[in-house]
Amino acid sequence: MQRILIIDDDDSLRDTVALMLEQVDFHVSQASNGIAGLELAREKAFDLAVVDLGLPGLPGSEVCRRLRAEFPKTAIVILTAVDSEFDKVSLFEAGADDYVVKPFGRLELLARIKAVLRRSAPEPADAFRFAGIDVDAARRTVFRDGAEIKLTPAEYKLMIFFLRNQERPLTRELLLHSVWGYENATNTRTVDAHVVKLRQKLEPEAEQPRHFLTVHGVGYRFQP
Repeated sequence: MQRILIIDDDDSLRDTVALMLEQVDFHVSQASNGIAGLELAREKAFDLAVVDLGLPGLPGSEVCRRLRAEFPKTAIVILTAVDSEFDKVSLFEAGADDYVVKPFGRLELLARIKAVLRRSAPEPADAFRFAGIDVDAARRTVFRDGAEIKLTPAEYKLMIFFLRNQERPLTRELLLHSVWGYENATNTRTVDAHVVKLRQKLEPEAEQPRHFLTVHGVGYRFQP
């Protein structure tokens, strides 16, 4: 779950934005001024900060500069009532990744936040190694000790999803949606059957898996 920090002195707007983000599964923290926001940022790691430009006391532009200096990996979206070319340039120079002009629509802000998070996300790894298995995602190859292992397209996609979500419990429903593209995840036996195949082809001992693990009551987890 990605973490978002909202720094805005407008209680109503801050609560509205927080509720909107929580409804789409973001974890949200709030601060009513820049000093409190910076203190929160030092206590927790945030993926993105939403900062009002017109904060009392410490201006939003300065909050942005300090966040960028101290937390270079945290994306920043500025909320501003100003819409001139000069001020746009100033916001980006202060370290903002994007800005939204007030008044804004709920969907507009959500779309900007998601777009910034996508742009700031690290590139997925192209190479993986576990249990003597070498996976080259760029070339779509899987080898063990120099011998290629043949996977079906579905097995390969499932394996890559596991490898890119290591140590994260994954539900069967999530796997059906993310790997097979099913909107209504009903036939979870599809996942079980493909995990069995991955264990047979990739585990040292398929009957005693060490990597493609069952999480009882949830689904599966990949342990490198």
